[in-house]
Amino acid sequence: MTQIDQPEWLKGFVPTPRPERPPGAKGNPYWEKGGPSPNPKGRPPGLTAQSKLRQVWTDDLPELGRKTMEAALAGDMTAAGHIYSRMVPSMRSQSDKVQFPFDAEAPMTTQIEQVLAAVAAGEVPPDVAQQIISSIAALNQARLTEELAAEVAALKAKDVTP
Repeated sequence: MTQIDQPEWLKGFVPTPRPERPPGAKGNPYWEKGGPSPNPKGRPPGLTAQSKLRQVWTDDLPELGRKTMEAALAGDMTAAGHIYSRMVPSMRSQSDKVQFPFDAEAPMTTQIEQVLAAVAAGEVPPDVAQQIISSIAALNQARLTEELAAEVAALKAKDVTP
């Protein structure tokens, strides 16, 4: 019973051997670079499975919204949370304006000391102080970059070698 009965037209058929696929190879192992396309007609026109599903959801969206609203009104907190998250924009944290003695012309270390003194005095919350110190550092870096660019330009203007 080990012999397989083959139809008459298949007897004597020997399939063309396929090349071995190297381990870890991606894509079609039988396609050679520069060879003919394995799909000469390209992707068939029409909707993909994903776009068909999206179309179904879009068609059912009003009913889905209505059911979710009914569930939320009936006390389903998960449904209420979904509606709330979509209808009400997220609140961003905002801090109040702070006022403390600050000399913008002072050296950077003095400015940071002024901010830290304001934190110690309770005039500025620590998170706001961190933002102010980061801003001071960014401004100082920009000033240093401008100064270096001016010095390089001056050196280039002096260095006129024939």
